[in-house]
Amino acid sequence: MDVMSAIETRRAVKRFERNLAMSETDIRTLMEYAIMSPTSFNIQNWRFVLVTDQDSKDAIRDAGWNQPQFSDCSLLIVICGDLMAHARSPERYWRNAPAAVRGRVVSAITGYYGNDAAARHDEALRSGGIAAQTIMLAARALGYDSCPMIGFDFARVAKIVGLPPDHEIVMAVAVGRGVEGPRPRPGRIPLAEAVVHNRFPGEGTGA
Repeated sequence: MDVMSAIETRRAVKRFERNLAMSETDIRTLMEYAIMSPTSFNIQNWRFVLVTDQDSKDAIRDAGWNQPQFSDCSLLIVICGDLMAHARSPERYWRNAPAAVRGRVVSAITGYYGNDAAARHDEALRSGGIAAQTIMLAARALGYDSCPMIGFDFARVAKIVGLPPDHEIVMAVAVGRGVEGPRPRPGRIPLAEAVVHNRFPGEGTGA
């Protein structure tokens, strides 16, 4: 499937074939594409918890207001951010770059994120969101459906997946084969409202 078709046909599916097991090959392929997602400074700060155990999926469903996607999907991916990725041997992220470039970038990584918890948090959200879209499009290309999800108790799910204290959950993506078509598209705002050319009209804030 080409990229444009994947974008056009990717929809948030609410009902999955409960007993369908994804092959290990498909799961590995999906995650190989996921880690191609871009990250700032190439810090690769996303972490993916692949939940296939039915008891765990059922527990997450209980923490997610009984939404069936959590338990009925073939693969539930809890996308997390490693808030200390910048400090975990950051030179490895640039190991193929010339030494001078590697030194400059690694210094910038540690300098930018080292003392800024807000920047680390924001970067985790950005990286995780980009990765989620990559996962959903790759899943579609592999013939699967998906549903992005934030409707759950993050603290409870953190306990279920054993989240380390220096990580945070960004969102989850349910992947499987839909048993019913997606709902009609509820509506899109026009391009004229969504797109601004060069700058917003008026004075703006100047911030």
